[in-house]
Amino acid sequence: MMERFKSNRGAHVNSGYDPTLDEPPVYEETNFSNEEHRAVRPSVMSAFGHDTLDRVPNIDFYRNAGSMSGQRAVRPSLQELHDVFQKGPISVPETVEDDGEKSDGTPSDDLESAAPLDLNKGGVKFGWIRGVLVRCMLNIWGVMLFIRLSWVFGQAGWGLGIVVIALSCVVTTITGLSMSAICTNGVVRGGGAYYLISRSLGPEFGGSIGLIFAFANAVAVAMYVVGFAETVVDLLIEHDALMVDPTNDIRIVGCITVVLLLGISVAGMEWEAKAQILLLVILLVAIVNVFVGTAIPATEDKKSKGFFSYQSQIFLENFTPNFRGGETFFSVFAIFFPAATGILAGANISGDLRDAQAAIPKGTLLAILITGVTYLGIALCVSATVVRDATGNRNDSVPLGTYCNGSSEIACNFGYDFSSCEVESCKFGLMNNFQVMTMVSGFGPLIIAGTFSATLSSALASLVSAPKVFQALCKDNIYSALHFFAKGHGKNNEPIRGYVLTFIISVAFILIGNLNTIAPIISNFFLASYALINFSCFHASYARSPGWRPAYKYYNMWLSLLGALLCCVVMFVINWWAALLTYGIEILLYIYVTVKKPNVNWGSSTQAVTFVSSVSNALSLSGVEDHVKNFRPQILTLTGSARNRPPLLDLAHSFTKNYGLCITCEVFVGPKSEVLPEMNAGMESNQLWLVKRKRKAFYAAVACENFREGTETLLQASGLGRMKPNTLMIGFKKNWQTAGKDEVQSYVGILHDAFDFEYGTVMLRMDEGLDVSHIIKAEDEMLKAAKEQQENEMMANGGKGKGLFRKSRKSSQQVLTTRVSVNGAPPPQIAKMNERLMESSGLFKKKQPKGTIDVWWLFDDGGLTLLLPYILTTRKKWKDCKLRIFIAGEPGRSEADKEEMRSLLHKFRIKCSDINVIDEIHIKPSGDSIRNFKEMIDPFCLHEGTKDTAQAEAMKKAHPWKITDQELNNFEEKTNLQMRLNEVLQENSKSANLIIVSMPIARKGSVSDYLYMAWLDALTKNLPPTLLIRGNHKSVLTFYS
Repeated sequence: MMERFKSNRGAHVNSGYDPTLDEPPVYEETNFSNEEHRAVRPSVMSAFGHDTLDRVPNIDFYRNAGSMSGQRAVRPSLQELHDVFQKGPISVPETVEDDGEKSDGTPSDDLESAAPLDLNKGGVKFGWIRGVLVRCMLNIWGVMLFIRLSWVFGQAGWGLGIVVIALSCVVTTITGLSMSAICTNGVVRGGGAYYLISRSLGPEFGGSIGLIFAFANAVAVAMYVVGFAETVVDLLIEHDALMVDPTNDIRIVGCITVVLLLGISVAGMEWEAKAQILLLVILLVAIVNVFVGTAIPATEDKKSKGFFSYQSQIFLENFTPNFRGGETFFSVFAIFFPAATGILAGANISGDLRDAQAAIPKGTLLAILITGVTYLGIALCVSATVVRDATGNRNDSVPLGTYCNGSSEIACNFGYDFSSCEVESCKFGLMNNFQVMTMVSGFGPLIIAGTFSATLSSALASLVSAPKVFQALCKDNIYSALHFFAKGHGKNNEPIRGYVLTFIISVAFILIGNLNTIAPIISNFFLASYALINFSCFHASYARSPGWRPAYKYYNMWLSLLGALLCCVVMFVINWWAALLTYGIEILLYIYVTVKKPNVNWGSSTQAVTFVSSVSNALSLSGVEDHVKNFRPQILTLTGSARNRPPLLDLAHSFTKNYGLCITCEVFVGPKSEVLPEMNAGMESNQLWLVKRKRKAFYAAVACENFREGTETLLQASGLGRMKPNTLMIGFKKNWQTAGKDEVQSYVGILHDAFDFEYGTVMLRMDEGLDVSHIIKAEDEMLKAAKEQQENEMMANGGKGKGLFRKSRKSSQQVLTTRVSVNGAPPPQIAKMNERLMESSGLFKKKQPKGTIDVWWLFDDGGLTLLLPYILTTRKKWKDCKLRIFIAGEPGRSEADKEEMRSLLHKFRIKCSDINVIDEIHIKPSGDSIRNFKEMIDPFCLHEGTKDTAQAEAMKKAHPWKITDQELNNFEEKTNLQMRLNEVLQENSKSANLIIVSMPIARKGSVSDYLYMAWLDALTKNLPPTLLIRGNHKSVLTFYS
């Protein structure tokens, strides 16, 4: 409870108001298990100057619940503000339950919940330059810059070469814009692309792409390291310093390099960031070295290798494409595009950014711009200075002005004849020499250093990204087997286990992997991530959810969709089989996560689009009139709590399955102030129970002063548009003879209301009963007691959980024994009844054995009595049951009546195993049946026939609900019919799996409630499970096409 620090001399003071304080009054909450005291401020009277518990808007009210890193403030509930003011201490809960951000039940370590970071105590956080810009530039500037860029422009010419770079930048820029929109639509946690996609599209897409994206980064480490190792081995060969042989030397250098990179990564993000800065400096120097080199006048050696400084003739000659060796525009584009990837390097460490919302858009887009301009600038410089083919032989020099044929014509103008390259392959020039940048540069070794820097920086970025993304995926427990890797270490929560796993994967691919085959798959994995980021932005915009409010406004939903399509196209351009493999893996993972159904709710755009589609479809249905061909039972089932009457729910679910509406309803009877808390508490738990039991049904509840009023509300207001219940399903009131008259009147009144509202009505009777609520309640109490004893034992053991599961089973058994010994065992008869009740409650859950469904279609009600059993036979659980049709017939017309029914069923296309015509229904029931019926209704009869008129009238006025002698006399034939029907049912359908009988109707104002209940009881007693059905007398069957 909350208590005021100051008492005001014993007079009552509103706990939320104190005019003597400038600040809201401080309360002390002491109701904690560890006796700690926490100060809270539940009032804002100083802002308004009057007595109120309302609070001003504050960010703390909107944080995620259950956070380990920050405390969420709790505003007063609507009930606390609205209910009658209670004198005395005010209780405002200080903590709230976790909102499901995590699937493993642990509190959500969400940045939204975190208090402001203290940099002196917490981990290192990076700004947008070191955290995003530097990483993205280093990852985009790869070995392609120094080794393959000149070849690309030699093949495509600088005209199409610009298109290649521009198209690559278009894809990455659109993705950057989409990513900027997503990451500015709320606080971004660690996990990069996985976090953005999973929180936008849901765990199915996020879980599938997160796993392959983390794997792609891990294998990319091996790719980049092998690129570095190959350059080192080339130098060793050049200096005749091989250790073993080229292949094994690559493996040795690669493994040593990965170990060193791992050491830098494990040392912490600060060390890794310093290493990245050093590599960036080297890379920038190498890039500047290329630009400087192109401006230095060409030496004779360089001229022989095709470099002639800036020449307009060379620039114009290199404009047009000159594809060789079977290359095309698309194959050249496929080779270059991986160089443009790497834009997620900053987003992948989003958990280590000081302000991810601001840093990711700014750093990523600027990195795309800088690297795109750099690629274009270097490529154009090289295209303006180097010819496509050169021999490298100084002896090929010719006097200026010498005429040459073919592609060597331009070189002749500068004193070299390279015409021999047309008949034999040359080693130099844009088309032939991958080391053009080294040759062009001012100082060649700097280009080698730049190549080292490009490969190592990309490898380091991937080595950091893979564990971070993988850790975020494991924390969300999408794949429970991988939860081991969720644990972090140190102040920065470093994923050490993830680093080790990434190290093992990368070393394995360095040792045994065929990287030339793996490379296109990795590129496709990255592109799949880009495609889903673009689609996430489009999807969220398309859903038009009010929660989609990105701070970054420079995006367009259709542009994002175009970006997603471009990424998919580029995947096939790079490698069609790798694209198919990527899609195949993603689909399999998607199916796995969908089937597993992780217990998370991130408010994804998939939910929003589903809602929009549902509303749209419901509105579309509302504009179309119902047609008998499309009729399907949409059932409102009075089950009480979803767990209370299993047979009723199971049978209703069999009728509707996935194809119709089923609503399980509960009426809470009593004053609203008393029953509303219970009702509100049970809404979500009942719906979750239905979902877990795979019952495709909705749960609805109302609070009313009496049961009939509540049911009437449900009958009138349930549903939406055409998705509205048309059939009421209710259990037979087995205790009607012992229940009070108000209960019986309410029950029969519900049936009258259903008929008034033109509902079809279905009543289920099972001799064992339907309601298992008392058993469920006892089980819940036992489980609660077992849990309490288990917790007590753990506390007694010092909180140790060793042997927990074995102990809990033993404890539960002990508790059950204790409760039985304390409360006393139930009488054998009651125990036997409960056992039979629980056994029968699962009757419709399991597959039905071979048998029959006997349909006694006695009255034409529009066909519902025939349609419902037919629907049952289409369900897997009932497929071994055959329909048998029973109809009433006139004596002497049995064959004719059977033929008419056979013809009707044939037109309805409903098959049955047998048709039986009962022509003895009009016979008077046996004496035993009549005697039993009279004994059953005797307590409810008025017996006014033996009294004089005055006395009889007085008795009727005193007991208007009782059955009068006149009523019995007026409805003698109908009463006899129910008894006779039961006898015929006993003779013909005693062994049926399910009996379906036309329900008798009681005319309002003529048949008393007790007489009607006696009819229903007499008709259905001592039978297998029986359904009484009465349609609303509108056709639900047709034989027209």
